[in-house]
Amino acid sequence: MNRLRCGPLLCVISLLALSFLATAQDSQVKRRLTPKEIEALPGESAGAGTSGLPAVTTRVLFGDPTKSGLYTIELKVAPNAVIQAHTHRDTRTAVVIGGLWYFGYGPQNEQALVKALPPGAFYTEPAGESHFARTGPEGATVSITGYGPTDTVYGK
Repeated sequence: MNRLRCGPLLCVISLLALSFLATAQDSQVKRRLTPKEIEALPGESAGAGTSGLPAVTTRVLFGDPTKSGLYTIELKVAPNAVIQAHTHRDTRTAVVIGGLWYFGYGPQNEQALVKALPPGAFYTEPAGESHFARTGPEGATVSITGYGPTDTVYGK
């Protein structure tokens, strides 16, 4: 039987590298956040895969939407906000967490094309397909997952 042999220094370096990779993977895969912990994460109005509107606060829950790989972001959208039609390069899925989210597909944000989505509702944002959204008087919170890198392009 052939055994892989390495000098003591090479073996230690190899073990440290494997340990680092396992730890890095665990920190990317295992994540548990309570609503309070999510609320404490830094939020921003702009960023990859977001509308860039001041009425929308985005928190990255997992991954990095600017890099290749799985990511999840949370959008908190203020009351009576309107997000114009736009596209993303990646296919995304979403779940409404709170409030009432009015979501539609098409090149323009038209009231007749929206569907009211309450908490627990699910929808998709296919890559390259125009979609839009708005909120009513209570605003909405939405969790979006995709495989980055992502972007937002208005007016296609």
